Amino acid sequence: MSNKTAVIGFLGTTLDNGFNDKRWQRWRPTVSLGLHDELLVDELHILYSKRDKRLFKIIVDDVAQISPNTTVIGHHVALTSPWDFADVYAELYDFAAGFDFQDSTDYLLHLTTGTHVAQICWFLLVEAGFIPADLIQTSPCSRPDQADPQGRYQVIDLDVSRYDGLRERFEAEKQQHWQTLQANLVTQNAAYQKLISDIEKVATRSTAPILLMGATGAGKSQLAGQIYALKKAKASSTQGKNTLDIFVEVNCATLRGDTAMSVLFGHVKGAFTGAATSRDGLLKSADGGLLFLDEIGELGLDEQAMLLTALEEQCFYPLGSDTPISVSFQLMAGTNKDLRQAVANGEFRADLFARLNTWTFFCHHSKIGWRIYLPISIMNWRAWAASSSSTIDLPQKQDSVMKLLQ
Repeated sequence: MSNKTAVIGFLGTTLDNGFNDKRWQRWRPTVSLGLHDELLVDELHILYSKRDKRLFKIIVDDVAQISPNTTVIGHHVALTSPWDFADVYAELYDFAAGFDFQDSTDYLLHLTTGTHVAQICWFLLVEAGFIPADLIQTSPCSRPDQADPQGRYQVIDLDVSRYDGLRERFEAEKQQHWQTLQANLVTQNAAYQKLISDIEKVATRSTAPILLMGATGAGKSQLAGQIYALKKAKASSTQGKNTLDIFVEVNCATLRGDTAMSVLFGHVKGAFTGAATSRDGLLKSADGGLLFLDEIGELGLDEQAMLLTALEEQCFYPLGSDTPISVSFQLMAGTNKDLRQAVANGEFRADLFARLNTWTFFCHHSKIGWRIYLPISIMNWRAWAASSSSTIDLPQKQDSVMKLLQ
């Protein structure tokens, strides 16, 4: 007895759209899967959000008309943003982990529907072996038959041996990223090297917020600067639109009251006593770049609310202004507080913490900070010694001191 065939894919909110009878006169990718005599689909698993429930029901009814032996199964997904790599990958990973894959079923992953981010995530999950499936791509026919509802399909070969050149290029780029991040973070600490490796994977693939947690002196600020350098190098190498400009850093523990609002969000002339001139603010200065808010746990609740708005809506109101300022920046934050406990105590907004907690990394011990900064200082001393013809044996001193920090 031959295996069953199951197709998994997103509901195409644009390409599958159609609520009147004219929908039958054009190609719709999900419906087209049931129109090929040589492709018998036993199960059609469709991922969709609850707001698209009406469209999903129409697709279920239409598939039942053209392919009555196909069972359509819906899966609710809750994506904060279908263009956020971290959010999409996490949701699809959870879906794959909870899916009951059967040995008696051949699976096809439908790539045509969903955002480009979703397509990339599907590919990564298949290539990594989390989803035991081949890829299938549907497309409309060429002109003049472009309106043919059946369209065409192609099963994509995932024999990765065909892509050895691409893999070698990826590995070379990965090694370059590692060297960039390690360049000014010389350390013999295995835990910190693991941290660096994890950050490298995220920093070069995601623009989502990064949260660095650790005690004062653990090297969060230094690490943030190196992550920025890595992100900037990656953005420059792609030669695309997602370039990264300035790096803006502020210690939130130094901000209080109206000063905090003004420093972060700017103000207009006359917004408060002493505001003789307008001020842009750090969020505006960070437009197109990366903003690092160290000790973010010290921000007041009002500033937290405005920061959350700026992150979600990419705009904010300067102090005393009725005109919104549009911004687009990447965010990193550092803290020596347990933000979960701060949320429980009512000192930190739960929604802002959820936004920041996309990628969180921990520097567990302040000793790590010494392992970072001491070698950097020694390298600076070595450079000074070379320029002044000093005969101090710095390498030997470095080895001796580093042994004390093991």
